Amino acid sequence: MDKFTEKNINQDDLDNAKEAKRNLFVLWFGVFMVGVGFSSIMPFLPLYIEDLGHFDTTTLNIFSSVTFAITFVMTALISPLWGRLADKYGRRPMLLRASLGMALVISAMAFVTNVWQLMFLRALQGIFGGFISNAIALIATQTPKEKAGKALGIIATGTTSGQLAGPLIGGVIASTFSYRDSFLLTGGLLFLVFLLTLFAVTEKHTPRENLDHTKSVQKLSFKNLPDKDFLFGLFLTTTVIQVVNTSINPIMALFVREINHTNWSITLLVGIVAAMPGIATIIAAPQFGKLGDKIGPHYILGAGFILAFLVQVPTAFVSSVFVLMFLRFLIGISDATMLPQINSLLSKSAPREMTSRVFAYNQSFASIGNVIGPLIGALVANLFGYRAIFLSGALFIALNFWHFLSTTKNLRQKEKSTEH
Repeated sequence: MDKFTEKNINQDDLDNAKEAKRNLFVLWFGVFMVGVGFSSIMPFLPLYIEDLGHFDTTTLNIFSSVTFAITFVMTALISPLWGRLADKYGRRPMLLRASLGMALVISAMAFVTNVWQLMFLRALQGIFGGFISNAIALIATQTPKEKAGKALGIIATGTTSGQLAGPLIGGVIASTFSYRDSFLLTGGLLFLVFLLTLFAVTEKHTPRENLDHTKSVQKLSFKNLPDKDFLFGLFLTTTVIQVVNTSINPIMALFVREINHTNWSITLLVGIVAAMPGIATIIAAPQFGKLGDKIGPHYILGAGFILAFLVQVPTAFVSSVFVLMFLRFLIGISDATMLPQINSLLSKSAPREMTSRVFAYNQSFASIGNVIGPLIGALVANLFGYRAIFLSGALFIALNFWHFLSTTKNLRQKEKSTEH
């Protein structure tokens, strides 16, 4: 290889690194704002619906639950389609579609006149989803495999911090201005994400039709993948994480009130307890992602299972709200060990031509967890009491860990044979 060719290759590597770094920065802001858009309605949703009609308490609760959940249901259903299109036409077009679509839909929520219009727009919000999964897929395909964990850990902090900050941002805007202004401002910020994606995010995507191995690409499907059981296990883990994290939501305030023996405001304490997992994930996710790159993501993921189980069990027996805060912080640490590793393993296990589809399915499973988690929490609390929610979470984690060990058996055997 002559010096001129070597210099061009080095320059290409440098340009690719700059492109990946810029995309990571822009898409971090993008997934942060999408997280805000999905969660900012939480503090005032029942109050906004109440303004749209005259409902008794039972009807209001049902409408609030359906309006909140329908976004995640539609996301779960439609994400695989967007993933398939992203693999065919590129992730950047899907990012533009999702950011512009959500910007318009969320802004339109400011002008609804009845609850059915709001439900319809919340469903459209879910249909126009897919930004987070395609952002992850784009970063995964542009980042060298040995550095994927760290980059995906950084993206995980954007999603988590957006979901954490969303209720605070939405509540502040709604209380300072109005409920409707909250939708307009959130929609405006998502339109900014669209503009940043349009002008700052780049992607070198080769359409399937131009690939030399078109026939083999067409045959790529989950049923033909050698690691399909492993991938399904990772999807299942994503669902379990969301179920465990959200199952406490219906009874959080009631449980905090039960164990609070201080003069502190219940509202303040609930806010702190709810924020703890997200804060821990933001702090720790990039570090565990980097560690996973060094020693193997499946080892960090396995440690996350063990930590989550060891935290969930004592949480069922807490009698102090401050101990609860500490244990919820540790749950966030376990999330930080698991979420980036799942994305890293998905990236390494999926064929490049199926990357977006794989991450889209993972988002579908996350959305399923967001829907069924609160339902399971409410059911368990009604049957066995608040504390049983944490024990049921520990049971889910233990069963999921057993399944994970069985699906990673081949991976561990390959590593042992390589060492010998």
